[in-house]
Amino acid sequence: MSQQRPLILVTNDDGISAKGIRNLFETVREFGDVVMVAPDSPQSGMGHAITIHDPLRLNPTDIYGDITALACSGTPVDCVKLAIYEVMKRKPDLLVSGINHGYNTATNVLYSGTMSAAVEGAMEGIPSIGFSLGSYEADADFSGTVDVIRSVVREVLEKGMKEGVCLNVNIPPVSEGPVQGIKVCRQAHAYWADRFDSREDQFGKPYYWMTGDFVDHEPADDTDLHWIKKGYATVVPTQFDLTSYSAIKELENWEL
Repeated sequence: MSQQRPLILVTNDDGISAKGIRNLFETVREFGDVVMVAPDSPQSGMGHAITIHDPLRLNPTDIYGDITALACSGTPVDCVKLAIYEVMKRKPDLLVSGINHGYNTATNVLYSGTMSAAVEGAMEGIPSIGFSLGSYEADADFSGTVDVIRSVVREVLEKGMKEGVCLNVNIPPVSEGPVQGIKVCRQAHAYWADRFDSREDQFGKPYYWMTGDFVDHEPADDTDLHWIKKGYATVVPTQFDLTSYSAIKELENWEL
């Protein structure tokens, strides 16, 4: 009896027609049977949002040939939930999300729709990986991601993942030179120092553009930001349990 091929769910936050998800699909299809459920429009920065006040719609598309590919009107997390409970005939063996246009290093992971899809997969007990490329160009060159994706996917399929954990993989663009290797590391303590550009529209009403600077508050040689700067792809094990275990004993001494 032939062994059943792995079932792989592919999703993203840049939309089902994005160049990144096409490159991810083309790379992972060699490892198993693919089902794609992805947003019908860009959903960057949606984090772990779900749709609760509007109906969700799934529309099939043939842009990826004969695989099951559905465009979803909701968020990346909506896509994962619908794929698992309404589209797929069995729970997938692997979930891959991306390839995101732009890094999801450090605390960017909290805002990322790409990584929230992977986190949702981990919550469902599915080995899950989010992939991001350090380029925001619509016509970005994804050729440097192929070997990294193959290596990580192969290891996850062969060895599995710890329950409740997914992987956050960031890959430097080829414009900065060949990828030097892959480093498993921790998330940097870096985040946006936000500011707002205040303007007025033609009716004199104020509006705002959010901007700011990304600041590394704890430069160290074991973080994703450090190794990305040195030309390495980074793998950060990420979990959805946000409990600060180190603070529990301190709070137990409070007079509550």
